[in-house]
Amino acid sequence: MSARLTCQDAIALLLEYLEATLDAEVVARLEAHLAECEPWRAYLATYRRTVGVVGEAGKGPMPDELRRRLETFLLERLHGGRAALPE
Repeated sequence: MSARLTCQDAIALLLEYLEATLDAEVVARLEAHLAECEPWRAYLATYRRTVGVVGEAGKGPMPDELRRRLETFLLERLHGGRAALPE
C-alpha cells in the first residue's frame, strides 16, 4: 500500500481496524484518511450502526422443522449419504 490510503484501501482494512488487530503504522494511516474523508467517516458510522443493530437483534430459536432438516442433512453427510441417528 502507498503511504496515502484510498477509500478502497480503508474499506479492505475495516474489520481489522474495528477488531484492533492492525499495527500502529497502518492505524495511523487509516485514521489520517478518516480525518480527511467525509464519505469514509459516513461509511464507518453506518457500518458501526449496522453491527450494533444486528447485535441487539439477538438470537432466536431455530424452528423445529429447520432443525430436523439440518440434522438429517448433516447426518447424511457424516455417514456418506445415509441418515443414521446417533445412538
